[in-house]
Amino acid sequence: MAKVKQLKVTYVKSKIGYNKNQAKVLEALGFTKLNQTKIFPDNEAIRGSLFHVRHLVVVEEI
Repeated sequence: MAKVKQLKVTYVKSKIGYNKNQAKVLEALGFTKLNQTKIFPDNEAIRGSLFHVRHLVVVEEI
């Protein structure tokens, strides 16, 4: 069975002062506090969301 790729995403920069749509993307991903880390499956939908907030998060492939 092939191992499913995953993304480790850490919310590192505040959404204050940025577009409100970017804040909604972070909220949709489940981020509420700075330095939170979450694991997501590596798929196009998640990558598209992360593209919009790439300056606020750090992404690692695991």
